[in-house]
Amino acid sequence: MKKRINVVLLASIVLALSLSVMGCAKQAPAAPAAAVKAPVSDGSADLKIAYQVNLAQADAENYFSFAGNISYLAVEKDHADAVTGASVLGSTDLFQAYLYDVEGKYTMSSGLRGLFLFGVNPFTQLTGDNLNASKAADGTITIQFAHRGTAYRIVTDKSGKLSFPNGTFESRAIGYIVGSDPQVISKDFSADGTAATIDWAKAWDSKVASGKLVDDKSTKKTGAIVRNADDPASMYYFDGSLMVTLENNILGVNGTLTAVRR
Repeated sequence: MKKRINVVLLASIVLALSLSVMGCAKQAPAAPAAAVKAPVSDGSADLKIAYQVNLAQADAENYFSFAGNISYLAVEKDHADAVTGASVLGSTDLFQAYLYDVEGKYTMSSGLRGLFLFGVNPFTQLTGDNLNASKAADGTITIQFAHRGTAYRIVTDKSGKLSFPNGTFESRAIGYIVGSDPQVISKDFSADGTAATIDWAKAWDSKVASGKLVDDKSTKKTGAIVRNADDPASMYYFDGSLMVTLENNILGVNGTLTAVRR
């Protein structure tokens, strides 16, 4: 009997020691999650831009040039056809390959693309969309226009550079258009409801309420001021800067951008 008790006692001691060791053992730390690497630009010349437009009058010297890594998606000094008003070299369509990725997401500002189109359109398009630009005393250049009821604003830094992807590209719904009719602009932003009299200070004043009917002839409503740049979900975006110049009513945009994979 005494031997049996000693065996039971010994077994109990071994079990207690085992539980104690297990309780004191430290749990191995979980492996750290793999860090998500931020996209990095390699500085390659993936898209070259050259652009000029006369803001004051019709000008045969207006043009839009671009070239990328795909040789047949390039044009040199495309311009408007004097008879049809269409772009002579087809940049209106060809440049779309740089504006969107293969899933149809924006890789850059649609407003910037709209600006480039004025270089290959008749002067009537500039006046109809109220394209204008101004240079402040500090060197900042502001470009504004309204196309199909949406106002666009593009602003450079004090040196005239337009930075990508985080430059100032903005848009706001302020009206609508039907077919080839002139734009209808909310009288919150235009005295007579036309693009010609847009009050740009009001267009970019967030205190002017959004979500209001443009007029009583449509269900279209005004919108808030939003960032008009690359889609955060696009497969790639453009990095770098373009140099903007404004001299004697001639607006120029020149530079080279790099495509950066997300």
